[in-house]
This record gives sequence, structure tokens and C-alpha cells, in this order.
Amino acid sequence: MKFRFRRQGNDPQREKIKQELFAFNKTVEHGFPHQPCALAFDPQLQLMAVGTKSGAMKIYGSPGVEFTGLHRDAAAVAQIHFLQGQGRLLSLLDDNTLHLWELGGASRDRGGAKSEGVVYLEEKRNYSLLGRPGLESCRYTHTPPHTHTPHTPHTPHTHTTHTTHTHHTTHTTHTPVPEDYRCGKSLGPVESLQEHPKQPGKILIGYSRGLVVLWDLSTCNAEHMFLGKQVNINWLCLSFMALCQKFLTTCHLSRCVLGPFPCKAINKILWRTIQCPVVLYSGGMPRASYGDRHCVTIQQDKQHVTLDFTSRVIDFFTVHTTDLEHDYDDPKALVVLLEEELVVIDLLTTGWPSVPPPYLAPLHSSAITTSCHLDNVPAKLWDRLAAAGNSQGAHWPICGGKNLAPPPRQQELLLTGHEDGTVRFWNVSAVAMTPLYKLSTANVFHTDCDPNDDPLDPTNDPEALQEEEWPPFRKVGCFDPYSDDPRLGIQKISLCKYSCRLVVAGTAGQVIVLGLSDEWSDHTVDVSTVDLLQDREGFTWKGHDRLEPRASPAPFPPGFQPLVLVQALPPASVTSVMLHAEWNLVAFGTSHGFGLFDYHRRTAVLARCTLHPNDSLAMEGPLSRVKSLKKSLRQSFRRIRKSRVSGKKRPIPTPTSKIQEANAALADQEEVAPVQRRIEPRSADDSLSGVVRCLCFADTYLRDGTHHGPTLWAGTNSGSVYAYALEVPGVGSGRGRPGGEGSGCVEAVLGKEIQLMHRAPVVSVCVLDGRGKPLPEPYQASLDLATAPDMTNPHSVLIASEEQLKVFSLPKVGAKTKFKLTAHEGCRVRRVAMVTVCSTAQEDYSETSLVCLTNLGDLHLFNVPALRPQVRYDCIRKEDISGIASCVFTRNGQGFYLISPSEYQRFSLSAKVITEPLCTVESLHTNTRSLHTNTRSLHTNIRSLHTNISGDTHSSGCAGWRL
Repeated sequence: MKFRFRRQGNDPQREKIKQELFAFNKTVEHGFPHQPCALAFDPQLQLMAVGTKSGAMKIYGSPGVEFTGLHRDAAAVAQIHFLQGQGRLLSLLDDNTLHLWELGGASRDRGGAKSEGVVYLEEKRNYSLLGRPGLESCRYTHTPPHTHTPHTPHTPHTHTTHTTHTHHTTHTTHTPVPEDYRCGKSLGPVESLQEHPKQPGKILIGYSRGLVVLWDLSTCNAEHMFLGKQVNINWLCLSFMALCQKFLTTCHLSRCVLGPFPCKAINKILWRTIQCPVVLYSGGMPRASYGDRHCVTIQQDKQHVTLDFTSRVIDFFTVHTTDLEHDYDDPKALVVLLEEELVVIDLLTTGWPSVPPPYLAPLHSSAITTSCHLDNVPAKLWDRLAAAGNSQGAHWPICGGKNLAPPPRQQELLLTGHEDGTVRFWNVSAVAMTPLYKLSTANVFHTDCDPNDDPLDPTNDPEALQEEEWPPFRKVGCFDPYSDDPRLGIQKISLCKYSCRLVVAGTAGQVIVLGLSDEWSDHTVDVSTVDLLQDREGFTWKGHDRLEPRASPAPFPPGFQPLVLVQALPPASVTSVMLHAEWNLVAFGTSHGFGLFDYHRRTAVLARCTLHPNDSLAMEGPLSRVKSLKKSLRQSFRRIRKSRVSGKKRPIPTPTSKIQEANAALADQEEVAPVQRRIEPRSADDSLSGVVRCLCFADTYLRDGTHHGPTLWAGTNSGSVYAYALEVPGVGSGRGRPGGEGSGCVEAVLGKEIQLMHRAPVVSVCVLDGRGKPLPEPYQASLDLATAPDMTNPHSVLIASEEQLKVFSLPKVGAKTKFKLTAHEGCRVRRVAMVTVCSTAQEDYSETSLVCLTNLGDLHLFNVPALRPQVRYDCIRKEDISGIASCVFTRNGQGFYLISPSEYQRFSLSAKVITEPLCTVESLHTNTRSLHTNTRSLHTNIRSLHTNISGDTHSSGCAGWRL
């Protein structure tokens, strides 16, 4: 009966409070769009559009101005066209559907305030083109009235035939081809059309085999022909000067593009005019020498730079003057969309340098391995990081729209650890995710790619100066998916924002403690080792070796610089790390145990082995090439047998009487409520049972109820929790302050050892004060930045395992309350965090809640310490394992998770704190044209899309045809 009367009816007042506190919203996508395939630019509104293979449409303007749309069908976006100045754009998908999008006004009520004048991207109409989906069905099947479209020549004779279609008549014109260009093959299909910007009657036609024709529609004659031997032109977009024939002579293009050697296709060409014209083109590299390069070339007079990228060029455009009254285009910047990043080149500055992007930075320049969020970053730390990262940057050329979002209430940082040993600091205070600072840990070690072992600079080599490299390549962009050494990968990060101490831990058991410095420094890093096995017999590490630290001084740039390197032995991947800068302590855990290190005294305090005697898999390491297939199969069959046994009724010892038998049966039924699932305990000898999943520092009561002090808590994969009482000399009397001196060494004594019943992995440990609130961060209480914890009433500890949440009283560790999440919901806990959510109705009211992310991708919120369920939201697809594993929560009720290798999805659990795009386009309707003009523009774009898709997607993958 206790289960029947446990549930109570909903309290209307409480339900109202929950609505004022909690609300789930997916707000903004940070990072670089995954698999981009189309690009467009509106020079009047200064907006850029990017389409992806998954059917996403993203529009960007000035920082903070972002619009996102998604096609109903997950088909790739083949082309995008802006209806310039109208806030409308067309998208063509590879399933032969055409879609009209519009930036429209709307008002929404978010966070208790209405947003007026905000513009959102909405799909207005869609149209299915005739014919089957594919390239061939879109070739010149229909032409709008009163237009002339040169047809693909298909005759190999002396005179090439061009056929033009109109609504009423068809004109056929014969144009002679020079003798030296005649061959036994057709010129191939028309791959590109470009209308003259000032003379609408003239069209530039690009054929697949290299012929470019300037066609006059009024006379149906070719004014000029430009021939490229052995060159394919797949994409062409030229703005003409008075004499197009200068194209071949200016900047010596005949040498670098149209030479007599086999070349890759010229995917796209742009001609921009200033006092000295600029020519930009992609492709055209000699196949024999540079067939694997992804390049865009810039040429102006004698200046020639070939931008060498690490991923494929999708498309590019220039930001330039479009006013017809100007004599010159005056290009300001070149914007290149690559498969893995966006690169902007400043064309006004000598040397054409790159412009740091305020958004669309490639998060995955090296694969993301971990992340960490910090809120309320002090201004002093923020300014020092910005100065170290030189993040002021140049003026961003794409400046359309206006950001209406209020200034951020606080400065927020997202730290991402990467496979190449770097840690990147991102400004996530607002919609735009801006790179702030980059830290590299590779120079602490000797690696295969040692900067000191690099060859001499070619500029210092007299022989190299005699043979100038042609073309003049220049590496551009930061996307580099290859790691010099996988052991450099960052696994865990912990940062104290008040003392400017940072701890990063890696794949080879390295734990690096760093301090912030504003000057360059050359020094040797102190190295200490902590043996977690403590010379136990029977264990032999079969995994990778430790990284070799540098024995000589190494240069470290301004920013975070290493103070001490702690090497865990065996050199297994670090699974958890925790920093307490006020005590100068760092704790770390691996699959073998956990250690405690005093980086002030450079001494190891504690080394505890958690390895089970039968756990040999932990001795192989994640990078071991010798995995035991036989053991893996044996473990799989063992789990299958356990699952079969768990479905049977548990055997009951033979009772001595019928009364005892009845009592035993009743007790067996009482253990599991009707709405609960039976959870079978896990075996103690499961592989990787000694993995340390979480660590926690706390000033609390552990030895008795009258004396509190520093403690360390560690939770493992086998459901064990170890609590150590710490003796930290000088705490509160000088040693805890930065730079303070103290005496004595830190000591650790085992105080409690808790073993959870079902041996479920411990995900989180959090100590609560006398009011049931989490303890403040280090320095918060001493610097009066947070309310001091209640030390008069008894404390408690909240232990979250994969199966349940449980609160124990301290110091006796008696069970107070629990919630069996797996038994009730059939899911397992993957991520846990304490969040504070504020009310939208009452300015001074907030609640601290426990949020759990499960393996099903849903979010559960509980009040603390009673653990009553509050709300539940569906957040991540249960099939998205990487998204669930990458999720990180903020203290103010927001979160991030990876939706692709290059994108974070930001979400909010708070009804008040929401970070989302709130922007408008001021000149949206000031330049709108008449209905006739709009209709003509629509027909023009449909014509371009309908007749040119084959050339756009067949060979180059470039998108964004312009007419």
C-alpha cells in the first residue's frame, strides 16, 4: 500500500512556479555548418547564405545576425540565389525541388519579454521541377519567354553550331572556330552562363572543354572567344571591363591557367576592377605537380598568390561595390567557403592577409575530445586571454542586419580540448561563438614533429632563393585533421577563474598545471610521477608509452604557461580531473586509480589503486593494437547469460516453515514496486571496473559532526566511492591565497568507503551544505562572490550513479532519500550537473536543481535535496551517441552538445536565461521593386537554376550561380 499512497496530486501553485522557472528551447547552433555545398551573397543587404547536404539553410550578417531554416526533406542544397535587396532567396535541392524563402517579421515571447521587430527565416513556397531528379533532366529543357540561351554544340565539324531557343522562334548561328582549336571531339556541354552586369544583351558562355565565348544576343554573334587548351572550365562568373579581351593579357593568365600542360578544371573565375584589375579563380593547377591541392589564386599586376587550403573549395565571392555609377568594383574582401571552414582574405591590406572570423570558426580544426564551460568570467581574466590571443582582429566585411539582442549579462567561456593537444577558448556570451585564445601543450613534450627539427626557412637558403616556387603557394586556414601524436589528445579540463590556474589532462596520463602569464617565457617544466599501481604484482601495461618531456628550456608565448607536469603511471588516459586552487591541489583519475598532487610543494599526496585483479583490459590502453578478441567474445557471452538469468525469478533459500516461506515471498514482491523495473547487480570483475569517473573537493564534515575540513571524494565504475579527509596546512592563514607561503605537507586519510548495492558506475558526487545547497567554488566565499555555505547544520552528499540518485547524511553516511531513475524510466544516467534557474515572474527568486541527461537523450530535473522530479524534456536523439557523450551544462541552466563534428547545439532549460538570435534587416523593404521587376527576377533565377545545374554540380561542386 505504500506505493499506492506515495503519489500526490498536482499542486496548481507549484505547477505555475515550474512554468516560471523551466522551459526547454533549442536556441542557436554554434560553429561551422556540417557538409556545406552551396553559397550565395546579397551585396545590397550584405547577407551571406550557406546551404548544406542535410537541407539546412543558414544566413549570416554582422556578428549576432543569424537566420536558420531547414527544408522538410533532407536533400542536399544544390544552389542558392538571393533576390537582391528583397530579403528573399531561392534554393534548389538535388531532388529537383525549388524553394522560396523570406526574411519575415514576427514577435515572440521568450524569457518574459516580447521581442518586437525581430526577423525570422521562413519558407514561403516550393515547386517541383519536371523530370526525374538528377543532372541530365535539368539540361535546357525549358527556357522562359524572350530569352536566348545558347545550346550545347554537338557537332565536331569546322563550324560549331549554337542553337538558341525562345518562346516563338529558334535561331541557329554558325560561328567559326580557329583552326588551331579544331579537333575530333565536341566542345562539350555549356557549363556556365554569365550576363554582362552593365550590358544585359551580352552573355559569357563557358564550355566544359575550355572555350569561353562572349555572345551578343541582339546580333546572335560571338564578339570574342577565349580558348584554353587542355583546360576544363566548370564554373565561370566574370564581371566585364570595356574590353574582355584583356582577360588573357592582364596578369599573365595565359601562363598560370591556360598553359599547354594538363591542368585541373578552372572551377570559377571572378574579375574585379580597381585602378589595377584583380583576377581571382579556383582550380587550374597543373595535374602532375599539384593535382591534390585545393587552391584559389589572386592576381593583380605583378602580385600573385595561390591560396592553398586543406579542404575542397565549395565556392567564393567578393565583397565589393555594386553601384553602377562607380567606375570600379573596389573589392574589399574575398570570402572562400571550403568544405571544412570559411576563410576571408583582406584585399585592401598589403599582402592580402586573412581576417579572423567572429563566427563560423572551425571548431573541428582538430577533433574535439572534451569541453568545459565557465560562467561569470572575471573581466581581468577575460582581458588577459583576449590580449594573449590577439583576438581583436580586423573589420569583418559581412555586415548586414542589426543585432537586437540585449548585451550579455555575463561573460561566458567554452573550453574545448582537441586531439592535437590544443585547448581553445571560445566566447559564448552571445549568439556568435568567437575564438578568443588558443593554447598548445605539444611544446611541453618531444614529438615526431618537433619545431626545432623543422628544416631551415627557405628564405634563409640562398639556393632556394634562386629557384622561386611557382605558383607562389601560401597555406591558409586552420583546419588540420591530422594529429602528430594521438597521445597529445586532451581528455579533461579544469580551470579556476579567480586564481587563473588551469589543469589539462591527456591521453597518455599527462596532467599539466598551468598559470597565466602576460610575457614570453623560456623555462623547463618540472616533472613528477605518480605510480597508481604502487608496484602491484601481476600487472603489466601493454598500451602506449608516456610522452617524453623536454629536458631543456622551451619557449612559451603569453597566455597559459606550464608550471608542473604530473605523469600518471601506467600512462593510461585520464578519465577525471579536479582542481582546487585555494588549496593548491589537483586530483586526477584513470582506469587504474586516482592520485592527489600538491603543485605548490611539487609533491604527490596520495595514490590509490582501484584496479580489480581480473581487469586485464584496463592494462591494454585505448591505443593498444593488441586487443584480445577472444576475451571480448567471452565477455559478450557472459553478459548474454546474465541477461537470461536476470529474467528468471531469483531463487529463495528453503524456508523451515510455511510462514517463513510466505514471508520470504512477500518480501520478494515488496522489493519492486508495480511501476519499477528490477535491476540486477553488476559483477565486480567486469572490465574497466576501476575507472575513476568523478572527483570532488569539499570542505565538510567527514570524521565527526563538530569538525569540518577539506575532503576528497572519488567515484568509480564499480559503484565505489572513496572519501578522504585532508590535512592542508595553512588554509585560511596564507597558504590558500595566490602566492602565499605555508609550511608542512598535505596529508590524506581514508575516512569513508561507500559501495553502492548494484555496483552501478558513479557519475557524480556533490556535497550539500546545511541548507541543501551545493558548496561554492574555491575563492567564491573568501572573495565574497557567493553566499558562504551553512556550516551549522548537518551536511549531506548527493551521489549519482547510472541507475539512481541518492542523498546520504554526513558524517555517518546514512541514506536519507533516493530516486531510482533506471527502475522508473528504464534509462541510465550519462551526465549530471547542478543548475540554478531564475524565475521570470519574481526577480529575486531562483531554485537549484539537479539535471540528468540519460542514454535515451532526455533531460530530467529534480529539486535538491528532496530529489522530487520536476520536469522532463526530450533533447537529443537516443541514436546520437556522440551528442549525448559531448553534452556539457552551464550553471545558469543552459547546455551544449555536438550535432556534428563541427557544430554545437545550444539549448536552455531556464525560462528566463535564453541565448538566441534576435536580429532584423533594416533595409529589408526599402529597396523592394515593383511586381513586374520581382517577377522578372524570379524568372531569371529560375532560368539560371533550371538550365545550369549540370555544370554547377557535375564537376566542381560549386554553387551560387549569378545572373
